[in-house]
Amino acid sequence: MNIYSSRPVVLCLSGHDPSGGAGLQADIEALLAQGCHAAPTVTALTVQNTVNVSDFRVLDREWILAQANAVLSDSPVAAVKLGMLGSVDMVATVVELLSAHPHLPMVCDPVLRAGGGGSLGKDEVGYAMRERLLPLATIATPNLPEARILADLPDGSADECAEKLLPFCKHLLITGGHGDEHEVHNRLYSRDGSRRTFTCQRLPGSYHGSGCTLASALAGRLALGEGLESAVQSALDYTWRTLRDAEQLGQGQFVPRRLPLDFCS
Repeated sequence: MNIYSSRPVVLCLSGHDPSGGAGLQADIEALLAQGCHAAPTVTALTVQNTVNVSDFRVLDREWILAQANAVLSDSPVAAVKLGMLGSVDMVATVVELLSAHPHLPMVCDPVLRAGGGGSLGKDEVGYAMRERLLPLATIATPNLPEARILADLPDGSADECAEKLLPFCKHLLITGGHGDEHEVHNRLYSRDGSRRTFTCQRLPGSYHGSGCTLASALAGRLALGEGLESAVQSALDYTWRTLRDAEQLGQGQFVPRRLPLDFCS
């Protein structure tokens, strides 16, 4: 029997996307690509495809806690990645769970809108995440529309949203790509006042699951022990490559190619 050194385990709490473009499948693939093992806890079931989301159902609190605690009691979890929660009650459940494990680095991807624009939680979910969940996060990774919801600034710039949100979280990565700029600007803000902008070439088209891909890759880099700023750069570079190689698997947005074609060969 071959004995391999263990890969870092990343606990993922997110929704299931039946199209496979976003949600837990995105988490699993992105973490595999980092050399990590994803331990997925299903928070919600969605009805969606590459075009948009039409419905979702959040799972019961007891089921979430049972899934996550089964992993935490068995495996040496190295990091946590949060995706879709979908309700204020689910935010409270995850806060309860993570408060018992404050040593774990946690990446919070505040999934509030699908790529096609459909809602994945009422706006009060964003308020609950800001007030209760962001203080537990190592870093939050909203795109600009999500940052505006979290900050309650409907027309706010990235800088304005960061000023409003940094009292709640230590580090904030506000991703770009939602305007008409030729380059995408991804801005990393820290509570100590430091900031850095990462730029990359803007790619044509729109993508389903890019935020999940980025947050999961970042959680994987942190689980591997990489420093925060270097981990952000690694995750952004990896995500850009997945978008460059994305596939149109349906009638809507392109799906990032998170694993090489010869991954299983």
